[in-house]
Amino acid sequence: MTPDQGIRLEVGDLGEAVIDVQRRLERLGFSKGIDPEGSYRDGTRAAVEAFQYRRGLRVDGVCGAQTWSALVEAGRRLGDRFLYRRSPMLRGDDVAELQQRMSALGFDTGRVDGIFGDLTSAALGEFQRNVGLPVDGIAGASTVSELLRFGSLHDDSELVASVRDRERLRQAPRTLAGRRVAIGEEGGLDATVGAVRRLLVNQGAVVTTHHHPDGSIQASEANAAGAEVYIGLRLAAGEPGCSTSYYAGYRYSSPGGRRLAELLQGQLASSLGLPDGGSRGMSLPLLRETRMPAVICEISPATVVVEQAAAIARAVVDSLAEWAGTVWD
Repeated sequence: MTPDQGIRLEVGDLGEAVIDVQRRLERLGFSKGIDPEGSYRDGTRAAVEAFQYRRGLRVDGVCGAQTWSALVEAGRRLGDRFLYRRSPMLRGDDVAELQQRMSALGFDTGRVDGIFGDLTSAALGEFQRNVGLPVDGIAGASTVSELLRFGSLHDDSELVASVRDRERLRQAPRTLAGRRVAIGEEGGLDATVGAVRRLLVNQGAVVTTHHHPDGSIQASEANAAGAEVYIGLRLAAGEPGCSTSYYAGYRYSSPGGRRLAELLQGQLASSLGLPDGGSRGMSLPLLRETRMPAVICEISPATVVVEQAAAIARAVVDSLAEWAGTVWD
């Protein structure tokens, strides 16, 4: 089966596509249990849910486009293919391992996100130059062999991306005045986003708003706008509550995103009187693809969001102001 943006497999589905998903899950250590091969039943759903949770995706037991792409990426191993800068950009766990290893050696690949972009390409060229290899920006057999020669990847190695992110946070202004802030929503929250924007503008912030159901498109817009921080608001399904997520994946966690998520979660849960779903590192496309600290606040039910738009806006701005004033170690 090839990646398909329209893919959606769930309990009750049968066929070759289900077999493909089941086999990929099994290779990654997620058993389908007693489900027959090619039959999407409760065992396959449980395996998909466990995989989704491990990868920082929304857990629904359905293999949609995001889960399918994550399954494909998870099966990539460094050395399985040539890695280089192309369009669309290469993605996978092999890219993430390349980034981790180079970052641990002091070569700045940017955020460790499993996406082979410009910073990763530049870091790879610099690594090749330093070890005396032809500088072609391609992670082929010789480059991978040289990279592996430096030893195994240790979980306690600090990544240069983390050091750089903390330094950027330390050097940033301690006020919202002049700060470039992006506010986004997937649909239905235009009025709430507008209320947040007005309060931020009153604080002197430069604000862009983004309205699109596709997180990747919002991430691209926020990146193009040069945003220094992104906050997404989303209507959540299910029981009443609120939760906040920030980017975490591949041994990397956004320090700025995590701090902002914790502040927002505390403010929102208190202001709205909703059950506190906590904050969690996730690898949703919007969080993964933004180049700045980014968080997504998910709130339900819709009636609370509509009726308390002003309280939500105040909680967001107060949290941002406290975040901007944080003294980073």
